[in-house]
Amino acid sequence: MSSRSLWLLKWVFLFILILANANPPEEPVKCSNKFTNCTITNAYGAFPDRSTCHASEAAYPSSEEDLILIVANATQAKRKMRVATRYSHSIPKLVCPDGDHGLIISTENLDHIIEIDKEKMLVTLESGVTLRQLIDEAAKSGLALPYTPYWWGLTIGGLLGTGAHGSTLLGDGSAIHDYVVQMRIVISGSEEDGYAKVQTLEENGEFDGDMKAAKVSLGVLGVISQVILKLQPLFKRSVTFVTKNDTDLSDQVASFGRQHEFADITWYPSQKRAVYRIDDRVASNVSGNGLWDHPGFRATPTLALIILRSTEEDQEARGDAAGKCIGGKLTTNTLIKGAFGLTNDGIIFRGYPVIGYQNRLQASGGCVKGINDAGITACPWDPRVKGLFFHQTTFSIVLSKAKYFIQDIQKLVTLAPQSLCGLDLYNGILMRYVTGSNAYIGKQEDSIDFDITYYRSKDPKTPRLYEDVLEEIEQMAVFKYGGLPHWGKNRNVAFIGVIKKYKNAREFLKVKEKYDPLGLFSSEWTDNVLGLKDGLTVDKEGCALEGLCVCSEDIHCAPQKGYLCRPGKIYKDARVCTLVNVTNQLLTKIEL
Repeated sequence: MSSRSLWLLKWVFLFILILANANPPEEPVKCSNKFTNCTITNAYGAFPDRSTCHASEAAYPSSEEDLILIVANATQAKRKMRVATRYSHSIPKLVCPDGDHGLIISTENLDHIIEIDKEKMLVTLESGVTLRQLIDEAAKSGLALPYTPYWWGLTIGGLLGTGAHGSTLLGDGSAIHDYVVQMRIVISGSEEDGYAKVQTLEENGEFDGDMKAAKVSLGVLGVISQVILKLQPLFKRSVTFVTKNDTDLSDQVASFGRQHEFADITWYPSQKRAVYRIDDRVASNVSGNGLWDHPGFRATPTLALIILRSTEEDQEARGDAAGKCIGGKLTTNTLIKGAFGLTNDGIIFRGYPVIGYQNRLQASGGCVKGINDAGITACPWDPRVKGLFFHQTTFSIVLSKAKYFIQDIQKLVTLAPQSLCGLDLYNGILMRYVTGSNAYIGKQEDSIDFDITYYRSKDPKTPRLYEDVLEEIEQMAVFKYGGLPHWGKNRNVAFIGVIKKYKNAREFLKVKEKYDPLGLFSSEWTDNVLGLKDGLTVDKEGCALEGLCVCSEDIHCAPQKGYLCRPGKIYKDARVCTLVNVTNQLLTKIEL
């Protein structure tokens, strides 16, 4: 990396740390004629196959009564329906209805917190309420949801539909759905029902089996209208990040999750180091008013995003793996020194531990809370600007196997030391603890969730640096170690054969048939991942580069650029796109 490029990167990181305004993301549903002739995308502007999803109409109910009428009309017309959320953060095509004639039901206006019962510590809310709303309103009543994802911009319906979670092995678990005590869901009905009805489900109630299906449902049962969550008294936490060598990470990973209530680990394999989050409750009288404002979720100057993306594209084009390693270390050192956005008082980080109330430490997302600033700033992934564009591979591996998976990644790094430097530009591998759940398609056992974000080319036929290593990790996790993919993330490969991994899959499909016998809430994508249809993988030129297939022929990679389909380095059953013939002199820096 040139001294000029390094100077630019340092300048960019200083720029990012400057307090910026916010420029909230665009509405993911766009219609050319009021609410008709619509397209739907996700927050990143691209599904795994880069297709554009269409719908003939979009509806925006603002009450349960509105929702019932919308579902009834669609059911009577035998029209396909899918639900969209305000920020549409699911990477796969969960939101896409089949064909061009479907209906998109947005929960954007179902955003009311109906009641907070302080005595019973229950909150009743509509499915379009964001995590930020829930956290803020619960805190005003002296209550808290104990475990949540770290990003504000998720809705309750989206969290439940995809099984989203925080990090813990304690209490009732880290998944939001395990704190649901009641749910109201609008489903298709018969003519006698007026073509729609509301089904009320309660934990351990009359329809307990239905509840276990509805808690994580991919939206194939109906539309969640209201949810009641159990909360806890608002409490304080003490957070300290400790950086260590990763030599004993595989031995420590299981026990560490039992030692601290909110433990997680951020791992930088290429640097052979890991950052352990030592995070526990403390007494409410312990002094501290800490705040977590993670830099990755802040409004970022658009110019800074352009420089970051342009630098990485240049490194990819020149095969500059060494430059990525330098940039990765700069990124991680900046985050570590800045305590990953923690401050002791909401302004300055003075040192560990950072102590504060749960509502100020559990999640962040400043880039969604301001007014439009004409594009001066944006969420880092906003597709309207030349910012981050990435793949995300996220899966959970049971605790008993996680040690060996980590060791396999370390073996890969030994063989190709620069291969995972690119992950450091996206803050490494986030490892969160998730507990087994009684939800039919929730996590089956206590596990570790590995969240991996990495560069994606704007050209679907252009391989990235060390294409083969990340493909091998993906296949190793899913096939060798039986990892369960996060329903709201991942490329198609991660979902191959997934439904067979759930012991109660048959029970889930029974409830699906009971609630939606016409399949109006299903789509081609949900039918594929639930094993009801074939077609999850795509056999075409370059399909392996985008995770749309596991390569079986060289044409699935990029043979014209020297990438051919070959076995993995450690996991020999893997089939990955490997650089075996360097025909472009610009790629000579890549380590074979």
